[in-house]
Amino acid sequence: MSPPLQAALPARCPGHADARARARCAAVGVARVRWPAAGEDEGAAVTRRSLPSSMGLGRASPWPSGRRLTRNGGFTLLEMLAVILLIGIAAAAVSVSVSQGLVSARANAASGELAAALRQTRTAAIVGGKDQTLELDTRRGLYRANGHEVRLPQGMQLGLTSAREDQVDADTGRIRFFPDGSSTGGRITLQRGQRQWHVNVAWLTGAVSVVDTASAR
Repeated sequence: MSPPLQAALPARCPGHADARARARCAAVGVARVRWPAAGEDEGAAVTRRSLPSSMGLGRASPWPSGRRLTRNGGFTLLEMLAVILLIGIAAAAVSVSVSQGLVSARANAASGELAAALRQTRTAAIVGGKDQTLELDTRRGLYRANGHEVRLPQGMQLGLTSAREDQVDADTGRIRFFPDGSSTGGRITLQRGQRQWHVNVAWLTGAVSVVDTASAR
């Protein structure tokens, strides 16, 4: 292209001498042009066009057509291991809490069951019109009443304070109930760790009560 023709072209549309081609070029915008080779028509010199930047498309992507840099979804091995570790810690904490709750529940139930056995023994003495006895083995952690033997939960200690005549030996004692409802009286102590339950039997009335020392403080 001659220098005069080049100077006559608009700045936005270089490479076209035809007025209609120049107007069309200015309407759509030209990204890149090349100068025509020898013997080549000037209108064929445009090699690439792009839409105006006002349409918001911006610059062309540097990646070849059909190839885009994408990030695959999912988790890394380190993330998965961290999640598994957190789940394991949470499960262990819940397991310990549930285990402690079950142990405490068994201890509370043991004191209640012992109190119920004492009341049942007193009722049997009143209904049957003869003495009834509940016997305790502090070494083995069990008691016998009405022909049944009951063992305390593992780890629970048993103690007895009663009348001297009701202490069979160093490890065995008993509480007797009479037909009028009275008893020889005494205190049975259940202990697990630092916690204690006192099962008291009144000698005059034979009434049975349970005191949780942790609640009484």
